[in-house]
Amino acid sequence: MNAKVEEGMEIIGADGVHVGTVDRVEGERIKLKKSDSYGRHEGHHHYIDLGFVAGVEGNKVRLSANAGIAVTLEEEASGKPVDL
Repeated sequence: MNAKVEEGMEIIGADGVHVGTVDRVEGERIKLKKSDSYGRHEGHHHYIDLGFVAGVEGNKVRLSANAGIAVTLEEEASGKPVDL
């Protein structure tokens, strides 16, 4: 699946709400651009596990969870959950 997820693609929740933009894929996670992520925290990247990718449609990565839930699944590079 990660071969299809590419830099610059928009990530949207199952509800169609914008979650962020792909910076790159690191291992089994998508790294979001710092400047563009739903519920962002300043100064660091957010990550979404590739297991939450439902599919790639054109230039959009659709997640299996709604945007509001997807942001609670994001992790920092340390692997600790992000407090929202």
